Amino acid sequence: MAAVLGGCGFGDGSGDVTLKLVAADYGDGAANSSQKYWNKLIKAYEADHPGVTIDLTVYSWNDVDRKVKNMVEAGKAPDLAQIGSYSDYARKDLLYKAGDLVSITTQADWESQLAAAGQVNDVQYGMPFAASTRLLFYNKALFTKAGLTPPETWDELAADAEVLKAQGVKYPYALPLGPEEAQAETMQWLLSGGGGYTNSLGSYGIDSEENVATLTWLKNDLVGKGLTGPVAPGKLNRADAFAAFAAGDVGMLNGHPSLMKTAAAKGVKVGMVPMPGADGQSKTSMGVADWMMAFKQNGHAEQVGDFLDFVYSEKNVLAFSREYDLLPVTDSASRTMSTAKQDADLEPFLDALPVSELYPVGKTSWATVSAAVKAKIGQAVASGGSPTSVLDALQNTAISAESGE
Repeated sequence: MAAVLGGCGFGDGSGDVTLKLVAADYGDGAANSSQKYWNKLIKAYEADHPGVTIDLTVYSWNDVDRKVKNMVEAGKAPDLAQIGSYSDYARKDLLYKAGDLVSITTQADWESQLAAAGQVNDVQYGMPFAASTRLLFYNKALFTKAGLTPPETWDELAADAEVLKAQGVKYPYALPLGPEEAQAETMQWLLSGGGGYTNSLGSYGIDSEENVATLTWLKNDLVGKGLTGPVAPGKLNRADAFAAFAAGDVGMLNGHPSLMKTAAAKGVKVGMVPMPGADGQSKTSMGVADWMMAFKQNGHAEQVGDFLDFVYSEKNVLAFSREYDLLPVTDSASRTMSTAKQDADLEPFLDALPVSELYPVGKTSWATVSAAVKAKIGQAVASGGSPTSVLDALQNTAISAESGE
């Protein structure tokens, strides 16, 4: 009722509004492109809101952040952007506060840790749009053949990898620390060692004793013993590691939900367990979120907010999450998925989300730090590399980037 009434108030033929939306493509081809998802959603919205037109442009993840950046710099910011980061725009006071746009009901429905990650100086600007967590994936057939059970500790993981190597498995444990997404693999390992990119106060703690110990173990007990395959971790990208897993060449790796479908399509039976830790299963998983944001340049706060309330309805959040094997960002959709048979494969990821930790995306320095991690972290575990020196250098980069905020 509220949506219909809101729509009737938006346009009488003389005050029609067009909202420009730029979104990322989560599909892997034309058949499931995000263009199709948004077109269906927009058609339904516009049917009930004759005064509002949504002008949609979808770009690949390789291009979307840069495209939006260029639009903003040219003074032609979109009304809405669904991209990978928001904090730099928030710091420049270019975004609406989430609380000035969407209903209290929508705000209350966002998963709490995702909403918190969308804040800069305790004010939410980034609205979570898609989420994922990571688990340890293992090839069930290879484990059965080798008589193995999934590991709960680092030492068990290394022991399993030794057996898989002896069985001729190409990548006993695939460790993608290449430039594509090294910051993710690194964070998963740091968390499992009781560390992370930031400390309990929210400041960067990249050079902590826990992080040094984690990378030292990786260097000596996994990489140094030839348990990570023929490609040096610093040159192995996530996409290549996932492709190798789907081809049956990987015993174990850190994976997210979309890998389940890819592996199943190639006939690989997947097992999933929480990330092993130094002394037992890791208590914290790595979470990832993508963001929706609204630029103030063109105004239209009322129309933007009403459209976002529609976007974040349970029906639409469920449709998106199921189409792209992602986790819902709202409590209502999460509750539905946790009990629905069709979503049973996502249950372990859903269970991990409430105790997950996300990148420090509220820091505008994070983009610089993330780029530095991608470029340098592989050196820490390479032969002759120094975890201490690499982490010290990354901490210095982080401090310098923070001081420039």
